[in-house]
Order: sequence, then structure tokens, then C-alpha cells
Amino acid sequence: MRVDPRLLAADYAAVGEVVSPGEERLASRFPGADLSRQPVHTAYVPASAVTGDVAQRWGAAALTALDINAPTAETLALSIGFDKAATAAVWPLIRSKLERDPIEDLRIDLEDGYGDRGDEAEDADVVTAVTALARAAVEGTAPPFWGLRFKSLEAATRARGLRTLDLALGSALSVGPLPAGFVVTLPKVTTTEQVAGMVEACARLERAYGLDDRRLRFEIQVETPQAILGVDGEAPIARWIQEADGRCSGLHFGTYDYTAALGIAAAYQSMEHPVADHAKAVMALAAAGTRVRISDGSTNVIPVGDEAAVHAAWALHARLVRRHLERGFYQGWDLHPAQLPTRYLSTYLFFRDGLEDVLQRLHRYVTGNESGGVLDEPATAQALATFVRRGIHCGAVTLDEVQSRAGFGFDILDNLAARRLG
Repeated sequence: MRVDPRLLAADYAAVGEVVSPGEERLASRFPGADLSRQPVHTAYVPASAVTGDVAQRWGAAALTALDINAPTAETLALSIGFDKAATAAVWPLIRSKLERDPIEDLRIDLEDGYGDRGDEAEDADVVTAVTALARAAVEGTAPPFWGLRFKSLEAATRARGLRTLDLALGSALSVGPLPAGFVVTLPKVTTTEQVAGMVEACARLERAYGLDDRRLRFEIQVETPQAILGVDGEAPIARWIQEADGRCSGLHFGTYDYTAALGIAAAYQSMEHPVADHAKAVMALAAAGTRVRISDGSTNVIPVGDEAAVHAAWALHARLVRRHLERGFYQGWDLHPAQLPTRYLSTYLFFRDGLEDVLQRLHRYVTGNESGGVLDEPATAQALATFVRRGIHCGAVTLDEVQSRAGFGFDILDNLAARRLG
């Protein structure tokens, strides 16, 4: 029995006319993930404490904390309850990281971590800090990503925040071109108009300093209930990403402002409180497919004091880092140099757990070999490749390992991550 279709080319075209505008709108709003390197953390340092060698000072302080409180891999593993063999395997990587590249992303803090010190002091501090880091960038000793967090666009601090941002740009540009990794953080956003105001400020600063159009981008710090649930029942943060008109590069969770705003008692304010998890789930949904990255916040339990106190703080920090990595937050905040050892320990172990299986699955996928018993789809191969790329970017995985075990290099990983293979 033969059945002939009855729809004609004109019918297909008519359906296409109905569907195409939505496809175009979707492609514009959700262009896909940003595949460039994402730092695993952001170190927040008050502007008054920032010098050109701040990264090196943090690395040295982190190594000293290890030497005093956990001089061997076994001691570190026992102090925080990690597997000794796994910790020993990444121990050389951790120490090397702290020696050569201790801070991946640095934020000069002129907001909560800095406070109100008066206009004269803030003017001087922002100029000094930014100039020092800009010079370090020229010399190749600055972190690969850096910038500043200025005061919010709320009425009480708007003029001060904009002045600080203006002085920061002027200071950086007086040294040389704006570094590629330069980014600024907009805190305490409560309204769509504040996002629009930031877009306007960026455009005006670009014109004032002769920068290319859309050169300036910013992160939105999610630390108010108004970012997560609007009076209309919608999630404003999703709208804010679109209102940023392509300038929003990240959403960073503010643990303590957010939990305090919801009335959580101080003793229970935490990165893992249920209200924090809810907010971060909304952030992840809003950012998915938009090229906007997400970052968890910080813990205020710092590894200082006697050995027992340091070990307890390390155990907490290591667990929280692993927790947000497992939940798809590949970046978090660090507030003290002694948090760096557990930042990299948890991160490296995360990317090395099951690495052999991941590389074998990628090899089978690329070669078409289905003998492994798992038939991976393009979306799974994309996730596997993205995972490996992140491990390479932070130093947990080497290209030699990928080449020897998967049989290909970074170019194939890029193609898989971008869905250009399969």
C-alpha cells in the first residue's frame, strides 16, 4: 500500500514562518555556554591590601599554612578526612599551583570587604591597587583574571560606586590596554533598572575612555531576595541577564547577604542552607545556555588559629568546594590565603575522580567503538569533553594524559564541547 504525503512546499513554508521567529529569538537569547577558561575561584581582597605581588603573597601564605599545619600529603588527608592515596597523587600539583599560579581570579574589593573609609581614602586606594595590578599584568605576574567590586547602584552609594569604577578604568588604562581578563562586579542588585543603569554606565565609560563598544562586561552579585523572586512571581535574574544586553559575564552568589535577608539566624547562614541552594538553582536555570557563568559564594570560617581550628576549617572548606562542584558550580569565593590548599585539593580530586573512565568513553565516542557497554549521545560527549577541558584549564589534568589515553588533543575536545562532532 502506498501513501503519499499531502503537504506541499508551501505548507512547509507556512509552518516555518510560524516557528522561525521563536527559533531566532531563542538563538539570540541562548547562544550556548562560554567555552573559554573559567577560573575555579575568585579571591576577594580589600583594596587597601592589594599590591602588585598580592597573588605571590597569597601563594606564599598558603604554602606556609601547609608547612605548619599539614607538611605532608598524609597529614593533610588525615586532617580533613580525605583518601590518603588520592591526596598524595595531587599533592605535587597543589604545591606547584600555589608556587606559580595561586590566584586565578582576583577581585579588588571596595564594597563590604572594604567599607566606607571616606572619599579621599577610597580614591587613593582604588588608584593604588588598580595601578599596581595593571603593572603586574604588563609584567606577566598578575592573576589571569582580575577586576574590582565597587559599591552598589543604590541611591546611597551610586555616585561613590561610579566614581570608583571611573578611577579604576583610568588607572588601568594609564598603564596600558585593559587586560583581557578584566571584569567588574555589581553588588546588591534589586531592580531591573539597576542592571540597565550599569549597561548605561559601561557605554558612557567606553566613550569617555575611547574603548571599543561592549568592551566592558560585569558580573551580577546575587544577594537579595528581589533577584530570585519578583512580585509577579517570575525570576528577575533571568530578565536581568537579557537586560544586560550581552554585557553580563557571570552571576555570583552572596551567601551571607542573601541568607540574612531571608531571616536566617547567623549561626545557620551557610553556602549549604536550603534557601541558598534554592537561590543557586534559580541562578543555574537563568544562566543556562546564555554564556553567563555562575559562581558559588564563600564560607566565613577561615583556617586560622591552632592546628585543630585550621584542620576543622579546612575540612569544612574542602567539603563545600566539592559540594558546589558536584552541583555544577565550577567557581567559588575565597577570602583568605589559607583556603587555597583545600580549594585546589578538592578541585583537583573532583576532576581526577573517574578521569580514566571519562577519557576512555571519549575515545570510544570519537572512534565509534561501542565495546565499553555505554552508548553515549552527543550531549553526554559534550559534558564529558567540557569536564576534561575544565580540568586542563585549572591544572588538574594534563594534555599529555588526554593524548595518551583518549588519543586526541584539545582541538577535538573543543569540537566535542561545541557539539561540532557527533
